[in-house]
Amino acid sequence: MMSSNEANWDARTPVHLASRFYGLADRTADPERWFGAYEWEDLGELKGRDVLHLQCHLGTETVAFAARGARTVGLDLSGASVSAARTVAAESGLDVEYVRANVYDAARELDGRRFDVVYTGKGALCYLPDLPSWAETIAALLRPGGRLYLVEFHPLFNSLGPSPGPGEGGELLLRHDYLGGRGPVRRDATYTYTDGPAVQGATECFEWMHGLDEVITALLGAGLAITGLRESHELPWPRWPQMVATPQGWWRLPDTAPRIPLLYALTAQR
Repeated sequence: MMSSNEANWDARTPVHLASRFYGLADRTADPERWFGAYEWEDLGELKGRDVLHLQCHLGTETVAFAARGARTVGLDLSGASVSAARTVAAESGLDVEYVRANVYDAARELDGRRFDVVYTGKGALCYLPDLPSWAETIAALLRPGGRLYLVEFHPLFNSLGPSPGPGEGGELLLRHDYLGGRGPVRRDATYTYTDGPAVQGATECFEWMHGLDEVITALLGAGLAITGLRESHELPWPRWPQMVATPQGWWRLPDTAPRIPLLYALTAQR
């Protein structure tokens, strides 16, 4: 299943590179658009810090750390994504190191290097079947006092559907599991969350649902201390047509809709 996901993300990469969603082809991309103001507040000063971005895909967020003066490494399972990320960084004039590896192999592939900050998020954890092993990997990658900063789609948002499926309208309906425990969910990724044409070739992928309890328990089990948890009602793109723009340029549901968490940000320290 991980091999299927690797092949699928290889196939997604050219679609995403050409999409308006990422804005790389027409050079309208702004790396900071993917970050909420609270993320920079939580992360603090990054200049001179060692930052590792796990499951970085095209590196659209990774380069933002380098732009703020961090010594930055991005890691991803997809060779096509890593190749594209290197081009994105080079075109930005930023020095970012990229490594192609399964996240579970990160500590070995990085040869025991330790980091001040490990960042991951916004659609990453659902592609990992084993959170206890993921958390142990995080602990091995952090130097003493280092922090994991995880910003992810809230399990409630995942259960509503991060992207509309065939025949799904704009209603807020529980369509998927909030909690894990039922094993992998097979997806047809012929069309991804971005605009653009159909994915050519490997369109099968697998996802795993993870509730907040599972994430927190895994991190505590790896010896990390939870030092912060936020829930946010905003997204960096309009998931539902009724969403309204925020002053920052993100999107939220209108005042007439329930105020529900769509993202969460978790800080854990080694």
